[in-house]
Amino acid sequence: MVKRIAIAFFLFSIVISVFAQEQWKHGRLQATKDGHYLQYNDGTPFFWLGDTGWELFHRLKKEEIEKYLENRKQKGFNVIQSVILAEFDGLKKPNQYGEVPLIDLDPTKPNEKYFELVDWTVKEAMKRNMFMGLLPTWGDKVIKMWGQGPIIFTENNAYIYGKWLGNRYKDFPNIIWILGGDRPPVNDSSDKKNLWRSMAKGILEGTNKKAIITYHPSGESSSTKFWPNESWLNIQMLQSGHAKKDNPVWEWIKRDREVTPVKPVLDGEPNYEDHPINWDKKNGYFRDYDVRRQTYRSVFSGACGVTYGNQAMWQFYSEREEPVAFPERSWIETLDRPGAFQVGYLKKLIESRSVIDRIPDQSIIVGGQGEKMEYATAFRGNKYCMIYFPTSKGLTLNLSFLSGSQIRTWWFYPGKGEAGAPVVMQKISTMNFTPPSTGNDSDWVLIIDDADTKFSQPGK
Repeated sequence: MVKRIAIAFFLFSIVISVFAQEQWKHGRLQATKDGHYLQYNDGTPFFWLGDTGWELFHRLKKEEIEKYLENRKQKGFNVIQSVILAEFDGLKKPNQYGEVPLIDLDPTKPNEKYFELVDWTVKEAMKRNMFMGLLPTWGDKVIKMWGQGPIIFTENNAYIYGKWLGNRYKDFPNIIWILGGDRPPVNDSSDKKNLWRSMAKGILEGTNKKAIITYHPSGESSSTKFWPNESWLNIQMLQSGHAKKDNPVWEWIKRDREVTPVKPVLDGEPNYEDHPINWDKKNGYFRDYDVRRQTYRSVFSGACGVTYGNQAMWQFYSEREEPVAFPERSWIETLDRPGAFQVGYLKKLIESRSVIDRIPDQSIIVGGQGEKMEYATAFRGNKYCMIYFPTSKGLTLNLSFLSGSQIRTWWFYPGKGEAGAPVVMQKISTMNFTPPSTGNDSDWVLIIDDADTKFSQPGK
């Protein structure tokens, strides 16, 4: 029996290696030379646009996974964050094919039948040029805080499990490993940092050191708090979370970009669309405008990308499942919520200019800056800049860094992903700009190019 499994896995590895070479054109991910952004091995820029499909392996059938992946691909998503050992009774409650992930709750005894669905999903993502951000486990299986658990990991079996995963998926270039699982590695009663280090060591050994790894912390926290200089950690991730509106993600991104050694930074879990504020529907719900404010301000502050989430989607809520924290509709009905389109517009906007030489620069804003909901952010690139106006309030801008005597300006509406006609004007060092309309959900992006450039229409 063991011999047959070994032969099957050997053949599987050969098929995957050939498949990967045929389907994946640009190579694996790596940090840019300055350490702040991401690119493929061949130098092609990569802007991370993630979606939190946490319970995907646990709650969906293949045909449902296909529907979900295709929908996300069409909207521009390129990273799907999913958990192998899922949060909600993921060790004992079978997936939709009647399989649990481990035999006898033992991380050193993975259930081959369960992992066949993970294999299939990773391949389906690859067909669509999408990465899978794989969480080996949700954090409640590691550290006792909240959640169902049970705790099953030790330093030893975490290493064995990590190495098994790394070896199984070493030929897939479209995997990003995400440790942590919404938990800090340390609390008042225990320190699990060495356990996570052991799992990371196993993954690296299993992949022949080809893995790219990040860490998903709990709400209003960052991986830099616990892992400022770990060699196995390639991307720093924070979670601005769901407790309140307008957490100062712009300050947190700036703080994490300044940690040395420099690594790409992103908000891997900002407020979810349709999530009750602070988990209580009496407080109201985060909507697409709330999502836009946080995602735009993190990216404009220098993040290498951002992750979107929806309260029904992350749990894949349907009549088959018990609802968690008041989802308003099923995941099927959630596929085309406004925020899911709008983060795709953000990605297109960033990709309409130079993706990996962006420099966050708040000195551009010299008048009219607000606080919290009104806090504006800016960045510049080679012969251009972008300013996010979270409201219709006007700003005074310092444009002395632009070399030309004339500028071309565009107003881009993030709610629709559309830019108005460009206006060419004489540049002076300090200029005032007010968005073209007012009202609810009235955020705008001002794009300013040197007039002698030939940049395309923003967002196209």
